[in-house]
Amino acid sequence: MNILHIPPGPGGYGKGLWLPISSGKKVLSLTGREIHPLAIEIGALTQSEVVNGFSCVPSDEELLCVVINCGGSLRCGLYPKKHIPTINVLPTGKAGPLAAYITEDNYVSGVTLAQLQQPEMQQNDDRYGSPSVGGTATERGSTATGPEHQPPEQSMARLVRLVEKTGTATGQVIALLFAASREAVDVSLRNVIPFMAFVSVLIAVVQETALGSLIAHALTPLANSLWGLVLLSFICGIPFLSPILGPGAAISQVIGVMIGTQIGAGNISPAFALPALFAINVQVGCDFVPVGLSMQEAKPETIAKGVPAFLLSRQLTGPLAVIIGWAFSLGLF
Repeated sequence: MNILHIPPGPGGYGKGLWLPISSGKKVLSLTGREIHPLAIEIGALTQSEVVNGFSCVPSDEELLCVVINCGGSLRCGLYPKKHIPTINVLPTGKAGPLAAYITEDNYVSGVTLAQLQQPEMQQNDDRYGSPSVGGTATERGSTATGPEHQPPEQSMARLVRLVEKTGTATGQVIALLFAASREAVDVSLRNVIPFMAFVSVLIAVVQETALGSLIAHALTPLANSLWGLVLLSFICGIPFLSPILGPGAAISQVIGVMIGTQIGAGNISPAFALPALFAINVQVGCDFVPVGLSMQEAKPETIAKGVPAFLLSRQLTGPLAVIIGWAFSLGLF
């Protein structure tokens, strides 16, 4: 038996689903009053009957897959919980009350017709056991939509279609806001709060131990004068040092806490806060340049010349940024 691959779309979740062809099962569309074009295409490629879930819902045993347009509610995980392949036309990841049941083996999202323009088909392997075969498969493009979809009056049909489009658009906006909120909370829990705890512990160590006074005595001559900050920025921007100092921004975090603590204690003038910020962040991004160029599919020649050029430019612009920051800090304190 042949099988069809349904890959995820741009920004979608999952690694793709494999659906058997001519299995005798049905493709269920749960995207509104009308059958979604993606469900029609999947039904044609798999030679399966397409059913509108808002008119009639077959039993779970009859379903080949389900096409939904859920932005993160119960529908996302309802059919994955039943081990039924679920295809979401929206790029929604593991979300909703039943998110625990969503896996890469039963769910894929962000799928559009573009992913099925050149469908990938293979001979069946051990991916499936013995799919039950029953009924006759429809020909490509012929889907059992049923006459019950058609409203009795054209005016009513236009009204229903308008309401449906409005609801779908509203749902997409809400799904986008919900996904953004979820990502913001996730970033806060994974990055912001641990960083705040790290800084708090670091400040406590600096204030309660002799380490703070030792580092303060070493940094004060540099951080308490313009030329000292220029020298500090020059050191941080040395091409063979900046990629080492950059990862995780650990060095800039530590030095920033130290200088901030000393400014709060009155050992360093507040006027040097802005130039000090520029001085300790010269190396930021220097470790990411090769990765960033590779992600943008830059040619090897571009990477070979672009990385040294970026590192040298940071060393030249770092001291200049300190001087500009110092000039703008004049008269502020």
